[in-house]
Amino acid sequence: MRPPTVRLAAALVLGAFALLAGCGGQGGLKSDGPAETAVGPVRLWPELPPASDPPADYGETDTERVPGITVRGADVRTVDPVAVVRAEVAGGDGMDERTARAVLACDTAPSRCPVLSPYYRDLTGNGRDELIVGIRLPEQQVAVRVYLAERGGLTRVMSTVDQVISVELAGRDLIVRAASAGIPGYEYRTAWSWDRLQHSMLPARDEIVPVRPPSDAPRTTPPPTGGPATESSRAPSPRAEPAP
Repeated sequence: MRPPTVRLAAALVLGAFALLAGCGGQGGLKSDGPAETAVGPVRLWPELPPASDPPADYGETDTERVPGITVRGADVRTVDPVAVVRAEVAGGDGMDERTARAVLACDTAPSRCPVLSPYYRDLTGNGRDELIVGIRLPEQQVAVRVYLAERGGLTRVMSTVDQVISVELAGRDLIVRAASAGIPGYEYRTAWSWDRLQHSMLPARDEIVPVRPPSDAPRTTPPPTGGPATESSRAPSPRAEPAP
């Protein structure tokens, strides 16, 4: 009679063979064929010298101190966004004359005030909210600006103007969707993110994405043809059920 340890070892060996045999049976692992060879990046025209200076400055990193604005307790909610834009207009921020006049008249003509309702979000990661302001401009354009409270005042850390479709907040990113005039059926989508080294919001990700054509929209069932529906032929309206 074999010792118990020998019987246990034999059982483990037989179990291992059974598992190996099962892998090749139905429901086991199967090969997907040979893997494709990975192709690394190839540098084109390596003899070209590196660029020394950019051809133009688009002002992505420009930051400006808003003159005459005091922020109590580094809380941007204590300031009036119209007063902030008005202070920038008085400081000569390059806004067109018609919009500048409308901003200065926001108190007397609020219905025509181009300053949109403000939003607040911590975009810099400093634990405090920043002020996000939108300004309607001529030709269906919108200016989007972000202000940071620091040193008892406000610093404008982002400013962009475009034919805006929508503005969205995703985490600490400010995503601006804008219309594309040169590529029909597409739109520009730019994600602005805080850059600690530049101390400003930068367009960290810029994409040209297709817009879903109207043919992809869900179709609705057309009403039945014939004469006008009567009360008896209409489907009964569902009865509201009480909440559980």
